[in-house]
Amino acid sequence: MRDDLIDLLWEGLRQTLYMVFWSSLFALALGLALGVTLVVTDKGGVLQAPKLNKLISLVINSVRSLPFIILIVLLLPLARLVVGTTLGPTAAIVSLSIGAAPFLGRIIENSLKEVAEGKIEAAKSVGATPLTIIFRVLIPEALPALVRSITIAIIAITEFTAVAGAIGAGGLGSLAIRFGYQRFREDIMIATVLVIIALVQAIQWSGDGIAKSILRRRTKAD
Repeated sequence: MRDDLIDLLWEGLRQTLYMVFWSSLFALALGLALGVTLVVTDKGGVLQAPKLNKLISLVINSVRSLPFIILIVLLLPLARLVVGTTLGPTAAIVSLSIGAAPFLGRIIENSLKEVAEGKIEAAKSVGATPLTIIFRVLIPEALPALVRSITIAIIAITEFTAVAGAIGAGGLGSLAIRFGYQRFREDIMIATVLVIIALVQAIQWSGDGIAKSILRRRTKAD
C-alpha cells in the first residue's frame, strides 16, 4: 500500500459525502413535492387536476429517460449560473439534485399510493382539508415505505456521483478514474470500490433500521 493511498481515499470520500448529503437534501425536497403533487392531483385525489398530473408526469418521464451523463452535460450551463463553475463537487450538486428528483418523485408517488383508501376517506368524512390529509394521513401512514424509497434514492445518488466524477466533479468516482484507471493504480481502484461498497451498505442498513424502528413503534402504539 502506497503512502498516499489513505490521503487520496479520505479526500475522495469527503467529496462524495458532501455531494451525496446536499444532493439528497435538495432532491428530497423536489422529489417529495413532485410525488405528493402526482398523488393528490391524480384521478380521485384530494386536489384532482388530471391535466396538471399528466404534465408533471410527462416532465418526470422525459428527465428520467435521459442517461445521467447526458443530463449532467445539459445542466452544465445551469451549474455555472448557480455556483459560477462547472467543475468540482459543488457544481455537481446541481446536476445530481435535478437528476435524482424525478426518480425520487416517482418512488415517493408509489409509496404514498400504498396508503389505504379507507383512511383517506375517513379523513374526508370528518372535514379534513387537503393539506391536513397530506400531512396527517398520507405522509405519516406511508412513512416506513417513504424511508425505504429515500434510502434507494440516496444509494442511486451515491452511484451518480461516480458518473459525475468522470467530468470533473471529484469524489471517489473521479479518484477511481484519474488515479486507479488512467495511472494504472490497482491499489486505488480496489480500495475505492471497497469504500463505495461499504458506504452503500451503511446507507442501506441505516434506512432499513429507521423503517423497522417506525414500524415497531407503530405496532406498540396499536
